[in-house]
Amino acid sequence: MKSSAKVEGLSSAAGSTLPVEGVTRSSPWLCSLRMLLVDAVLITGALYFAALLRFDGVLPPDARAALPRALALLLVVRGVALVWLGLHRWSFRRSGINEALRLVMANVAASIVFEFLRLVFFVDSLPGQVVALEFFATTTLLGIHRFAPRMARQWYLEQRRARDDGAQRTLIVGAGSAGDLLLRDLMRGPSSPWHVIGLVDDDPGKQGTFLNGKPVLGVLDALPELMKRHRVTQVLIAIPRLSPERTRHLLSLCRHQSVSFKIIPASFAYLDEKITAAMLHDLSPEHLLPRDAVSFDREEVHRLVTGRRILVTGGAGSIGSEITRQVAGHSPASLVVVDINENELYLLVRQLQSRYPGLPVSSIVADIRDQDRMMRIGQQYRPQYVFHAAAHKHVPLMEDSPEEAIKNNVFGTQNVARMADACGAERFVLISTDKAVMPSSVMGASKRLAEMVIRNIAAKSRTVFCAVRFGNVLGSAGSVVPLFKQQIQAGGPITVTHPDCTRYFMIIPEAVGLVVLAGLGGYGELCILDMGEPVRIAELAANMITMAGLVPDKDIPIVYTGLRPGEKLEETLLSDEEELTQQVRDRVKVARSPAPPPDFELQLLRLDRASRVGDVHGVKLALQDLIPSYTPSKMPGSAPVEVVLPKAVVLPPQVMGARVSSVPMGA
Repeated sequence: MKSSAKVEGLSSAAGSTLPVEGVTRSSPWLCSLRMLLVDAVLITGALYFAALLRFDGVLPPDARAALPRALALLLVVRGVALVWLGLHRWSFRRSGINEALRLVMANVAASIVFEFLRLVFFVDSLPGQVVALEFFATTTLLGIHRFAPRMARQWYLEQRRARDDGAQRTLIVGAGSAGDLLLRDLMRGPSSPWHVIGLVDDDPGKQGTFLNGKPVLGVLDALPELMKRHRVTQVLIAIPRLSPERTRHLLSLCRHQSVSFKIIPASFAYLDEKITAAMLHDLSPEHLLPRDAVSFDREEVHRLVTGRRILVTGGAGSIGSEITRQVAGHSPASLVVVDINENELYLLVRQLQSRYPGLPVSSIVADIRDQDRMMRIGQQYRPQYVFHAAAHKHVPLMEDSPEEAIKNNVFGTQNVARMADACGAERFVLISTDKAVMPSSVMGASKRLAEMVIRNIAAKSRTVFCAVRFGNVLGSAGSVVPLFKQQIQAGGPITVTHPDCTRYFMIIPEAVGLVVLAGLGGYGELCILDMGEPVRIAELAANMITMAGLVPDKDIPIVYTGLRPGEKLEETLLSDEEELTQQVRDRVKVARSPAPPPDFELQLLRLDRASRVGDVHGVKLALQDLIPSYTPSKMPGSAPVEVVLPKAVVLPPQVMGARVSSVPMGA
């Protein structure tokens, strides 16, 4: 297609006739000559028609004698005006209102000149009414000549689409400039799969009007009736940056109709670019989040990251990989990606090397539970910033294996934090979770304990430690969104734990962007991301079914399975004992949490020993002692293994602040 377009351009420029995809195209000057010849015929007819109309069909002798000379002058005058305004070069497919105005201007100018010539040469033989009638007749005929082919083509395409059973009967939401541009493109394409029935808009002034020949059929609330009446199968949303509230309202209106959705890109609101059907994309869960989008100052991120040595644990995961992608784009001195998942790590580093060929990227397969391994990595790469995203995050699985959550989330965090302290890192950023607030699960309790661990180390370190706490992210490996998509593709059912279950959500790039700014900004030891309003999981499931063009509980059933062990109906971002101090920037707040207890390290030893011997009961008892707000779920565990530390034990200085080195660490 590109090569054919070039051939066509060459044929136009050379003034020759070249075959393009089997079609012989005339050179521009031949097309212009044909256009002017047809115009001359129409102008001739318009003049004689005007004269006959003025004289009631019988021309007097003086008028009959003057008409040939008048016609010659008229053809010259109108020909010059048409060529002057470029109307001899005409696109029958692309012409619009601007070309129509130019045509009227050319005819008005030519009629004024011709009227002056009539007063000089034909004042006695040709009345002024003939000039006026000729102007209207010529303008009408030239307009028909130029616009009738396009109108006929559009009418033919519309009729063909209306008869095509495969064409999607479509309504456009939004009759503004975006809807106008989208509708023009949909109607222009001969192979467009959309048969546009009309538009809807909440603007009262647009009701009953037409846009490019398509009626504005009603307001947004009339969608269900309009879709049923016109058998609509597709809704195209042509409102730039449609608010999440209105998007959810639109989906609720369409919930009982089998209709699919597409939306124009949000960038149109800023770029005012031309909209085409190719730019439409599917409506996604991101459009439903009950908050405004987060904007970032790239220069601020660049100042924080550029020239720094950065290490990311859990770099192959959903959050960790996005951290690496975002910081890699700001020219760090080096980037070290650590993960136990070798396959995903390999793919991520290849992607980074391809996108940023000059960036020194190192991929390290390592287990954060291996303290010696972490220390060697820190000594080798000497990171200035450490982002710790490695963690076990699956709540029910960690309820089944609580000792693994403790080994990884608590003592793995301790190993990485000590490495950051030992190698003189400037900042350490822990990725935390809202499940750490008043935890009901082992996973949440382990993340709360991880926050306490870095606070304990921070009290004796020159490294600045910060935990960034936020809720779920859409599209992550553990998110419900990929699960719901798989269940919809499989034909259902969608499984939801409870009809009233709510969660906080944010998209991954926004969450990670805020993590980078909050963690490196030096605002405090605990930063909380503002996630907006919580989302009902059942409503999210119903909306995702609707967005897929299906009807909830008809095409795809929603089944409530009950809360799983460790899960809560709703999450919070702050506990009762934590004090919210201030909002330090957009979407980022700083909280002050209680310091770890005086015997914190002694209790950690008790927890460590219980986790290493698989004492599930002992793990939960130790967690309750460390985190009084932790309420473990009632589920059967392994038999308790007695692990006793003397109450009066005094640990030697070399043990305080470190795990017992004689005990092998979990691999």
